[in-house]
Amino acid sequence: MQISLIVSVIGSDRPGLVEQLSAAVTEAGGNWEGSRLGRLGGQFTGMVQVVLPEAQLPALKNQLATLEEAGLKVTSVYSGEQDTETNDGTTIMLEVVGQDRSGIVSTISKVLADQGVNVIELATDCRNAPMSGERLFHTTAKLDMPAFVDLSDLRHSIEEIATDLMVELDLKTES
Repeated sequence: MQISLIVSVIGSDRPGLVEQLSAAVTEAGGNWEGSRLGRLGGQFTGMVQVVLPEAQLPALKNQLATLEEAGLKVTSVYSGEQDTETNDGTTIMLEVVGQDRSGIVSTISKVLADQGVNVIELATDCRNAPMSGERLFHTTAKLDMPAFVDLSDLRHSIEEIATDLMVELDLKTES
């Protein structure tokens, strides 16, 4: 029987980490199904979905232990059988850009949760504005909007908080 694990890693960023992680998965007889990897605060961080025969699980655990010996913190969680998406709604993309301040993600995610919208992917970043040098907050999110949620109502709810947060929103359906 095939099983699926989510393997998360974090450690000081350096060349070769992705190769080490992928080699560990391959050596254990696993298949790298999907991943989100990147540098965050000077650290290499990531999650990888690994699918492998259940009998190969001990080999994967051994391979992951070698990554820990190399300085990575590694955890794995059983994720069940193969992904079966049950999206009965609409996938929409949300983009927020504005002056950075505490609470932007919290406030927007509350509005989304109150409307029954699920966050599928979220990426955030802060950077200096080109002209003024002030800190700008930027986020993009892929959302699953249930069929019962009206897009214009959702847009209105987000725009209500946008004025308070001084952000610009670009909410559009994914094509």
